[in-house]
Amino acid sequence: MSQINENIRNIAIIAHVDHGKTTLVDKILAATKVFKDHQETGELIMDSNDLERERGITIFSKNAAVMYKGVRINVIDTPGHSDFGGEVERVLRMADGVLLLVDAFEGPMPQTRFVLQKALQLHLKPIVVINKVDKPNCRPIEIHNQVFDLFFSLDATEEQLDFTTYYGSGKHNWFNDTLEQSADITPVLDGIIKLVPPPVAYEGTLQMQITSLDYSSYQGRIAVGKVNRGTVRENQAVSLVQADGKILRSRVKELYIFEGMGKKKVTEVMAGDLCAVVGLDEFRIGDTIADFENPEGLPFVAVDEPTMSMTFGINNSPFYGKDGKFVTSRHIRDRLWKETEKNLAMKVEETNSADSFLVYGRGILHLGILVETMRREGYELTVGQPQVLVKNIDGVKSEPYENLVIDVPENFASRAIDLVTRRKGELHVMEAKGDYQHLEFDIPSRGLIGLRSNLLTQTAGEAVMSHRFVEYKPWKGNIPGRINGVLLAKDPGTTTGYSIDKLQDRGFFFVDPSEEVYKGMIIGENNRPGDIVVNITEGKKLTNMRASGSDAATNIAPKRLMTLEECMEYIQQDECIEVTPNNIRMRKSILDEEERKKAQRSSQMKAESV
Repeated sequence: MSQINENIRNIAIIAHVDHGKTTLVDKILAATKVFKDHQETGELIMDSNDLERERGITIFSKNAAVMYKGVRINVIDTPGHSDFGGEVERVLRMADGVLLLVDAFEGPMPQTRFVLQKALQLHLKPIVVINKVDKPNCRPIEIHNQVFDLFFSLDATEEQLDFTTYYGSGKHNWFNDTLEQSADITPVLDGIIKLVPPPVAYEGTLQMQITSLDYSSYQGRIAVGKVNRGTVRENQAVSLVQADGKILRSRVKELYIFEGMGKKKVTEVMAGDLCAVVGLDEFRIGDTIADFENPEGLPFVAVDEPTMSMTFGINNSPFYGKDGKFVTSRHIRDRLWKETEKNLAMKVEETNSADSFLVYGRGILHLGILVETMRREGYELTVGQPQVLVKNIDGVKSEPYENLVIDVPENFASRAIDLVTRRKGELHVMEAKGDYQHLEFDIPSRGLIGLRSNLLTQTAGEAVMSHRFVEYKPWKGNIPGRINGVLLAKDPGTTTGYSIDKLQDRGFFFVDPSEEVYKGMIIGENNRPGDIVVNITEGKKLTNMRASGSDAATNIAPKRLMTLEECMEYIQQDECIEVTPNNIRMRKSILDEEERKKAQRSSQMKAESV
């Protein structure tokens, strides 16, 4: 027996990166008067994490709840980047409908397809919102047709294909079911109440799947999820059914439902509603909170497998321990295991060395965000070159392939195609979108490492690229890596303007004058293939003769700044990145030049003997 909870709607907002999800949530919060009129709110309220605000992307899914016409709408903001797909797959289970947001100029992008596919498989009711119709060159009607084609290609049911579309601009605070501008965004809110089915409350004993984690320094770990069946009460004795079938006994200490941007304490939560449970020990995402007497678990959330791995180790450079609070292998180990509890798409494995660990993730951004977060928390570590995971499928060596989409101005299209095809990419779609060329490729994941920075250089920063994992296919052969060698510091010390000026014709630098360097550190890129060890710490010899003309050190080109992801894409197999709270430095894994040559010779001999 089941009943319907008419006063609740659970909806997830899904879209590609930068199509306006978080802005739309801001407008929903404003329209439902979550904040008092005089309250300062700012923008992108849901992106509360520092990293999210800096990069302008959503990394962690979040919940908010608003009251509209006597109905409580639970809004779930999801990440748009496929590297955080593990986050999306879980939270969609809390929703009964999805709001698919599409840019009126760009149309459906690879990540839109990725998240929509997950939503349709879960039989969620879709509502399409075509955003940014105020942009020049936008094509709302054409985009609507593209969205229909996308639904069709994803095997949507007849009912799902009969979706309702709203048009408007989140930035200018209006949405309507026609292209005519309305006063505000209430048509979308009315649509949510009318079109999204209320949650079905199944009768029977308690079942609630934990789909995400919250943390409070006062209350500890908090389990968040949707009550699927029965009722959960404060102080209730419950069973925790784990993925392997193990059952733990526990007790609910406190219960909260979502209200506005925060939580409200309650004594009981009925089936169909989302809630946060305080007081459970040793729970994991995917576990089921069930009845104490007759525990029944829900099917476990299957998450797509990781496609890349990276070695994380202690910082063993000469500058070890200068910056960070947490520098030992025990610190790094504990932090990585803690990450796997809430980051389902990430795996950690021990290696032969006690000082290093293998971390598996969905892509460079997924792994990069973890490194960046650890760095901000005060960790010092060394990370190696990202490697794709190779599988043996039916006796054939196979590697992950991705669908790559590039939008680039017409005059740069040939350069983009040349760059991707050199990395074993195959062009499948090429069509004009206004002044831009829309290109779609099939490319091995290995080919994407280092592609973004090269592509931006070749297209004067105009290219927009995005990609998503498709499947494993046979190994495509060797892909050329970085062509140019690097400039390495010969001796430890402080860099001088005099040395940098004299070496400028050799290449460009990653350091400025007066920076501390150590032997074997990568300080620049060579203009030619092959690495060169250079003396960058040499000072100008002073004599009692006055120099004619001004000092040449004032003509030094500024250093090239590299972000963490750019460094991860830049380094080669024998190199690594030293990451500390204040610095990111690239270096050779073996710092001593003689030792490096020995290691190189022995690896060549091994390769020849094979």
